Amino acid sequence: MKIVQKIATGLFVASLFAVAGCASTSTKEGTGQYVDDSVLTTKVKASIFNEPSLKSTEINVETFKGVVQLSGFVANPADIAKAGVIARGVPGVVSVKNDIRTK
Repeated sequence: MKIVQKIATGLFVASLFAVAGCASTSTKEGTGQYVDDSVLTTKVKASIFNEPSLKSTEINVETFKGVVQLSGFVANPADIAKAGVIARGVPGVVSVKNDIRTK
């Protein structure tokens, strides 16, 4: 019976280490946060794509812990602000870093 308890304790400790390995830090996302950010990136890209005046193929979107970073090039300076407004309007976006430039 003691062997069973030792095995159970060992499995429990191993599972704690596995869960701790998935935790996020200030510079690294956890598994759940990565999935959330991927979904958020997709939603922002879809919102930008649905805006006919923006060329979504020239706008890159990256997300880290809810902070969306926009980069790329647009033809019109007003499109820079428009892309930022669209990104901020997506639910779940904490903030937006807009690094889009005009051609």
